[in-house]
Amino acid sequence: MNYLEKLAPLAAKHKDLGEQMSQQGLSGEEFQKLSMEYGELTPVVETYEEYKTALEDKEAAEEMLADPEMKEMAQAELDELAEKIPALEEKIKIALLPKDTADKKNAIIEIRAGTGGDEAALFAADLFGMYKGYAAARGWKIEVMEMSESDLGGYKEIIAEISGANVFERLKYESGGHRVQRVPKTETQGRVHTSAATVAVLPEAEDVDIELNEADIRVDVFRASGPGGQSVNTTDSAVRLTHTPTGIVVSMQDEKSQHKNKAKAMRILKTRIYDHERQKVDAERAAERKGQIGSGDRSERIRTYNFPQSRMTDHRINLSSHNLDGIMAGEGLEEIIEALITEDQAQKLAALGE
Repeated sequence: MNYLEKLAPLAAKHKDLGEQMSQQGLSGEEFQKLSMEYGELTPVVETYEEYKTALEDKEAAEEMLADPEMKEMAQAELDELAEKIPALEEKIKIALLPKDTADKKNAIIEIRAGTGGDEAALFAADLFGMYKGYAAARGWKIEVMEMSESDLGGYKEIIAEISGANVFERLKYESGGHRVQRVPKTETQGRVHTSAATVAVLPEAEDVDIELNEADIRVDVFRASGPGGQSVNTTDSAVRLTHTPTGIVVSMQDEKSQHKNKAKAMRILKTRIYDHERQKVDAERAAERKGQIGSGDRSERIRTYNFPQSRMTDHRINLSSHNLDGIMAGEGLEEIIEALITEDQAQKLAALGE
């Protein structure tokens, strides 16, 4: 593959964007759009320039080999370049892989307790704590949008928005079934139980991503209820939105204001419809998707957290880590996500070569 031919147009575009950004009279929105595109191309172009220099150095070193006095120095440089050039080519290949347009987006994360009753709800709360810790370590913000607590302080369901740089790019691999093996707090005999929770990570839809027809949305209002069905206020503040074409339903009762509940529900509804459309496109590429790490298949069991052995296993890449405490605190999750990204890139590179 001639990387110079492939990258020259990108370098020219990068230069053109830089010139456009320096023009007078740009609106803030125009400058931000140009700046974003320029920033995305910068690492690719920097690698391209480094690659060009390495090829020129190789050519110069090969010419120096003919000079007996310079031969040793030239050979040492060629040996170094023999490692450097393939590494740069690999970096370029990864940079040229098709990008997921949703990678830069914020994400809505939905965690639901599965089999295991109260213990599953406590595990769902532990998973939310893990993502909260990971978000804090990366400087992301997290806002709880809806939650349903269990009697023991776990979550039957919790939905939150996570905002920051490249949130979906890093969290999309978390979608799927998570299983825990441990002695529940409720277990008096000290026996290990297995419980489960599901995680769905959806790229948050923006207004430019999806346009909704008001006529397609049915709005129902009802009285919010607390634990055990008791009424938490006396007005019809809870909102249920139903998108008729897809059958997607979102209910929201966290806020005391009907207007706030409707606004939150609309954000989740748009995100679920956007995700539904993405899933449809992905399903059309099912054969390609089978080998992907970040397929987002929520029925797939992706990970087991074994507390007696202090071990987390990611079944997709057969990775085991004994840093379970660090992973559950959030900061240890980075190593797992990096491994998933690397494997995903390797699979995509292999597919390109087929």
